[in-house]
Amino acid sequence: MGAQLCSQADAKAPRETLRFHAEAKGAQVRLDAQQCTAHRRATFHDGIVFSQRPVAPGERVALRVLWHESGWCGGLRVGFTRLDPARLSAPSLPPFVCPDLEQQSPTWAAVLPEEGVLPGDVVRFWVNRGGRLYARVNAGPRLLLRKGVLLGAPLWAVMDLYGTTKAIELLDPTASVFPSTMPWAFSDETPQPEAAAGEECAICFHRAANTCLVPCGHTHFCSYCARRVFRDLAKCPVCRCEIEAVTPAWGPPTLRTGEGLPGAGGRLSLALSLASAGWRGAAPRHPHSGGVRKAGQRQA
Repeated sequence: MGAQLCSQADAKAPRETLRFHAEAKGAQVRLDAQQCTAHRRATFHDGIVFSQRPVAPGERVALRVLWHESGWCGGLRVGFTRLDPARLSAPSLPPFVCPDLEQQSPTWAAVLPEEGVLPGDVVRFWVNRGGRLYARVNAGPRLLLRKGVLLGAPLWAVMDLYGTTKAIELLDPTASVFPSTMPWAFSDETPQPEAAAGEECAICFHRAANTCLVPCGHTHFCSYCARRVFRDLAKCPVCRCEIEAVTPAWGPPTLRTGEGLPGAGGRLSLALSLASAGWRGAAPRHPHSGGVRKAGQRQA
């Protein structure tokens, strides 16, 4: 992979918001349209992703863990590489960043403590001017992950959605407030978009249904109600599947339409299901007729 190394002259990229590189990614990785969310579709490997631009020494890379899949050993890996992802061929990527990519190229990465990186956790990692790779989970202590990162040439952030870590989202590292360990901590005062007729949340009938429950894929709910269900029940009100994470719905509504629940009768059944579970969430406001949506099936 020596041909992909970038010279110092190429390092002066503008300090734009960090996103995932659109092309250089593992075979199992899917990105959202904004290239801010990465999701590993299957297996426990082939989940390598890169930042789209170099990261300066001392600059923080911030991400949130969206989805944790049990049954695997090990989890998220983070680090830095001199490989320019714009010059990489995706099929040439190895299945693992540790040790494969490290052995094939100037790459320095490490495993984060599996027990300390759960859905909703915010991870920030950086390399200092002394070549030390650090990370911090939420407001926890600074963790020294690696020594000996070579500076003097551009470094891109590299992350590996390995094992238990199924999906991550890049965040603004300059934000003054990060979520707590409770996934998507929220306030009753958080503003939510109102919905057009036929696009309402199936619980409150007022805000837009814009949220996907993982892994079942149901998109019947606004983010406010979905997160309350996640916090209080941890089961999808439609199919009773265990909720592992709450994410923005993939794609525009026209791509997420489906059979759903039939009209007001289906919504009444959903309300009764919530009531039977002992949940006292949002009270319905002004129900409209029309179905609700279901996302496409999760790729295996």
